[in-house]
Amino acid sequence: MSKDFVPGLAKGMAATAKQLFATPHTAEYPDVAPELPARSRGVIALVESNCTSCMLCARECPDWCIHIDSHKEEVPPASEGGRARQRNVLDRFAIDYSLCMYCGICVEVCPFDALFWSPQFEYAETDIRDLLHEKERLGQWVADVPAPPELDPGAAEAPEVGAANKPTRGGRR
Repeated sequence: MSKDFVPGLAKGMAATAKQLFATPHTAEYPDVAPELPARSRGVIALVESNCTSCMLCARECPDWCIHIDSHKEEVPPASEGGRARQRNVLDRFAIDYSLCMYCGICVEVCPFDALFWSPQFEYAETDIRDLLHEKERLGQWVADVPAPPELDPGAAEAPEVGAANKPTRGGRR
């Protein structure tokens, strides 16, 4: 036997005895809502009015769990003599949460701020087929999306802001 065995055993037994008489830290989950950390990933919320059906989120999704259907609609010209434009109209936006791995790539690549993380996590279903959530259900979670954190006043200015505020060079037109 090594000489470190007995002190190690005593130290382990002391830790066990300490935990035996400590008060438990039991989470009373169904009765008491848990305190979630800031920016928790629960479910993806959709702001339907911001979605342009660009399909970036569906193309970048590694699980292919986002399904988008849209059609083109002609918009009349804004002024007399102008030409009519076309815009995409969102018909269907669905996320299959039985496939989603919650990586957040879709939220990051959306250039129009149509997708956000909502801290809502209580959307379990008894049937796996019910985990396909359509745009109406995804839109309900927008109300739970927290406001973005305030900018740090001591942070360095973003390079894009500095470049935009830089005066233009003389002589160029």
